[in-house]
Amino acid sequence: MPPGGGGPMKDCEYSQISTHSSSPMESPHKKKKIAARRKWEVFPGRNKFFCNGRIMMARQTGVFYLTLVLILVTSGLFFAFDCPYLAVKITPAIPVVGGILFFFVMGTLLRTSFSDPGVLPRATPDEAADLERQIDIANGTSSGGYRPPPRTKEVIINGQTVKLKYCFTCKIFRPPRASHCSLCDNCVERFDHHCPWVGNCVGKRNYRFFYMFILSLSFLTVFIFAFVITHVILRSQQAGFLNALKDSPASVLEAVVCFFSVWSIVGLSGFHTYLISSNQTTNEDIKGSWSNKRGKENYNPYSYGNIFTNCCVALCGPISPSLIDRRGYVQPDTPQPAAPSNGMATYGATQSQSDMCDQDQCIQSTKFVLQAAATPLLQSEPSLTSDELHLPGKPGLGTPCASLTLGPPTPPSSMPNLAAEAALTDILPLKDEHVGHQFLTPDEAPSPPTMLAGSPLAHSRTMHVLGLASQDSLHEDSVRGLVKLSSV
Repeated sequence: MPPGGGGPMKDCEYSQISTHSSSPMESPHKKKKIAARRKWEVFPGRNKFFCNGRIMMARQTGVFYLTLVLILVTSGLFFAFDCPYLAVKITPAIPVVGGILFFFVMGTLLRTSFSDPGVLPRATPDEAADLERQIDIANGTSSGGYRPPPRTKEVIINGQTVKLKYCFTCKIFRPPRASHCSLCDNCVERFDHHCPWVGNCVGKRNYRFFYMFILSLSFLTVFIFAFVITHVILRSQQAGFLNALKDSPASVLEAVVCFFSVWSIVGLSGFHTYLISSNQTTNEDIKGSWSNKRGKENYNPYSYGNIFTNCCVALCGPISPSLIDRRGYVQPDTPQPAAPSNGMATYGATQSQSDMCDQDQCIQSTKFVLQAAATPLLQSEPSLTSDELHLPGKPGLGTPCASLTLGPPTPPSSMPNLAAEAALTDILPLKDEHVGHQFLTPDEAPSPPTMLAGSPLAHSRTMHVLGLASQDSLHEDSVRGLVKLSSV
């Protein structure tokens, strides 16, 4: 059997009889007709995918559409009612700068919302079983089947001890700074927070785009609010305040939306600027992971000690590739050999298929052993009698063992293999002190203490040649035992 059990696994898989077709030979052809599925179609997390897996979002996207409406409506009203007047009265650069900010905001928003935030792939059943087995070995198992909660590991990062927690959903030890999002049901690398306004988690792969989104949105909100007020003031100087509001009612709506939005957006931008400068995440800051209140020796091991370096790493560093490969094809399921459970939870489909394969392998290996054991019984090579055997004290003394061509012994069918080995030992006992491995005489050969006088082994001084009838009976007994074992 090749390493990994690849051969027997395939035989086990294709030997199953299809109950949906009249002929078992049609099942392999039907498998080829099934279209290959992509990984995003069977993704275990609570996410939505669009454009054949190119767009990845959370399932709760209602607030994201509200964000889009607020930005599009406010910016649209500004370009439609305020920019024409301001371009004539002040400068044409106002709509140009507003357009640049608008497109930058929309680009960073969509990039944050539609990308993989850094989801960590879940462990496969084999990986989960192997990890559980390692946990059992590390913690030990009690007699009652109770396993103590394993679920932490410690690593040292820049002299600071960091605990890695075990995720019961993903069956992995989370890397440093990773956390499990309860809304998306995924472990996210360098998890910052789940933002409903962008409809996605914010993690390692999209944090910079999220920061640039809120920063550019702050500038756009302040920009629109400032020039809307300027527009109203200029019109009020010409026709009065009430007439200015009547001439441009959209400006009132824009000013109200921007007034209530600018405080939260600007405050959020300032908070994340502080986090970037100290190389922290929102999750770490809320939990106080690196707060001085926990101890004087508690410090942030991820900070470079320089604000400029921390900002460059967060905003200008390389973007790591996606680990889930959501547009890749799902590999066909192949039964895997069942790993020792050690009291762990097993997986139904894989476990049942593996048990079937293990039974088939056991029967095949047992057949092979029986056939190998029965093969000497079918051979018709003659055995040597004591008259033909050169023993000490007779002519031919000193002939080494290698010169004797003895056929394999054929014990009676009623005797076990152990008795046959004892008979052979009694027939050809060896002296350890002779280097040439010469045989003892029949008188010097001791008989086994458990040998019965009436047993067939009492005549071990002479090696009898079995007749054809005895060989046929032995062959029938071996075949009969093989059939019984195969039926089991």
